[in-house]
Amino acid sequence: MFVGNYFLIAVGNLVNLVLTAYMWIIIARAVLSWVNPDPFNPIVRFLYRITEPVLRPVRQRLPTYQMGLDLSPMVVLLGVYFLQQFLVPVIYRIASAIG
Repeated sequence: MFVGNYFLIAVGNLVNLVLTAYMWIIIARAVLSWVNPDPFNPIVRFLYRITEPVLRPVRQRLPTYQMGLDLSPMVVLLGVYFLQQFLVPVIYRIASAIG
C-alpha cells in the first residue's frame, strides 16, 4: 500500500510545481503587457498562447476591463494560489491517510 502513498506524494509535488510555473508565466505575461513586445517573438507568442485561454474568460467577466485596467492576471494568480494552498495539502493528506 505504500506505493500508492509515494505515488500521491509525487502527484502532489508535480501539481505544486506546475502551479508554481504557471504563476511565473502569468507574472511574465503581466510584465510584458507593460512594454510593447514584438508579437512575432516566439517567447511572447508562447506566453500569450498558454495564458490567453485562462485570462480571456476572467477578463470578460471583470467590469474593470472596460475602464482600461486589466486585473485578470491578479485574479488568476489568486486562483492559482488558492489551488496551491488547498489542493496540494489535500493530496498530501490523502497520501498520509492511505500510507
